[in-house]
Amino acid sequence: MGGHALDPAQTAQQQQLIDREEKYGAHNYHPIPVVLTRGEGIFMWDVDGKRYFDFLSGYSAVNQGHCHPKIVGAMVEQAQRLTLTSRAFFNDVLGEYEEYITKLLGYDKVLPMNTGVEGGETAIKLARRWGYDVKGVPKYQGKILFAKDNFWGRTTSAISSSTDPDSYEGFGPFMPGFEVIPYNDVEALRAKLESDPNIVAFMVEPIQVGGD
Repeated sequence: MGGHALDPAQTAQQQQLIDREEKYGAHNYHPIPVVLTRGEGIFMWDVDGKRYFDFLSGYSAVNQGHCHPKIVGAMVEQAQRLTLTSRAFFNDVLGEYEEYITKLLGYDKVLPMNTGVEGGETAIKLARRWGYDVKGVPKYQGKILFAKDNFWGRTTSAISSSTDPDSYEGFGPFMPGFEVIPYNDVEALRAKLESDPNIVAFMVEPIQVGGD
């Protein structure tokens, strides 16, 4: 894939590191030309020792701050005891987490995911299965509505619902059964739901960040 031309780095040291990444890594992103090496709390430092506020927070994955001692401690303790349990087995802490999070949020069950886009993919599967088994939608005719300018990942399903050419161009054919309506348009949503009995879900971000 072609990439965007990167802005020059602040120092020769950083430019050398960026050039190596550009040479050997796939060009699927357009990073800010700053090379980071460590973080603590709300701060990050580049390889030249310059300190930054981390207002991005890993797209909310690091809202708790970098290297939180309680989280680091729990990670080290678990890794030293048992690195990974395949879902082919049970383990002694998954149920504890599942009980805690379902009671906290008021749900019956939880299916943990590694990433947000996996959560979206699984929600689509659940909605389709519910549509066929409960609502009575004809097999494989289920439709899912999305809001224009959505962004929930870069899998083939996610880009199939996208209205941004930078996300979907060159990657078709796309997932069938997806339709897009304007964001924040209740009447458009009502019209679709009332006219199409095969709709099984509406996926929407309360606050959009992927559109214009």
